[in-house]
Amino acid sequence: MTVFLRMFALIASICLSGAHAVAADGLTTIKSHFGPKDTMNRLEAEVKARGMTVFAHIPHAAGAAAAGVPLRPNDLLIFGNAKVGTPLMQLAPTIGIDLPLKVLVWQDADGNTWLSYNDPAWLARRYGLGPDAEATVKTLTGALHAVTSAAAGSE
Repeated sequence: MTVFLRMFALIASICLSGAHAVAADGLTTIKSHFGPKDTMNRLEAEVKARGMTVFAHIPHAAGAAAAGVPLRPNDLLIFGNAKVGTPLMQLAPTIGIDLPLKVLVWQDADGNTWLSYNDPAWLARRYGLGPDAEATVKTLTGALHAVTSAAAGSE
């Protein structure tokens, strides 16, 4: 088998196996009607208005700029409510790597602004959470949908 055919077979098997989609598995992304800064400000205000705690705001683009590396707007907001998230960590302590909740506000090459976050139902499957977690997962899903929709102006 020639090198070309071997490479073709490898690429085809990777594509057919679904490996190309793994990076986006469980990721929810919605388009914002606002620019990155306004979207982040709206997101943070909405999170606080709903009684959640903002633990951190990580401006990745600012860090990149400080290192002399270009990066389009890319900001992460980490937030949550211990009364809601802690029961999941009691069921599966390793879910703490994905909690508190996180929403990324980012801009694509065309200048569109997006919000992305991990789907709580996907996280529940990832950590093998059962029926005991269903109500909490539903609460988290509703909260994420509400704050991101409001931030994006797509309520």
